[in-house]
Formats: sequence, C-alpha cells, structure tokens
Amino acid sequence: MEKIPKRIYTKEFKEEAAQLVLRDGLGPTEAARRLSISMKTLANWVALARHGKPVSTPTARQPVTELEAEVSRLRRELAEMKQERDLLKKATAYFAKDVK
Repeated sequence: MEKIPKRIYTKEFKEEAAQLVLRDGLGPTEAARRLSISMKTLANWVALARHGKPVSTPTARQPVTELEAEVSRLRRELAEMKQERDLLKKATAYFAKDVK
C-alpha cells in the first residue's frame, strides 16, 4: 500500500496565501478553496504571519542509504508474505471443514 506523498509548498507560496487573507481581505475558507489547500493549513500560515514569524519550509531530507532502502524493501516484502500466509491458513481451514 503506497503512502500519498506529502505536498510541499514553497515559502513564497505560503506567504502569498497568508496575504490573501490578511492584506486582500479574502475569507480563509474562500482562499483555501481557490488555492486547493486545507483550511487548517492556511489557518496555520495566517497565524504565523499575524505574529510576524517566518513561515518555515521543510528541511531537506538526508539521502537514504543503500542499507536503509534494502531494510525498507524487506520489511514491505515481509508484511506481504505474512498477509499471504494468513490468507492461506484461512483457506486451508475452510477447505478442511468441507472434507470431513
């Protein structure tokens, strides 16, 4: 099962979105709808702008090492195998009931 990637916004986008509410007088709900972002996300940016705090951007992640990638792949594979094993156990039990 794949995770939905987290959306990353630039510092400029965050500042402009907050200014739509603060400077331009656009309602937060309408601004969030126009920008296709969450109301809560925009509210957080507006609150930071009101207090004069800079809107932070996520720090760059460290590259994943080969070993970490292998561990992640193996964990995913193990989880799939466990699901298959459990399904086979249930199927075996189901068909064993019919034979008796």
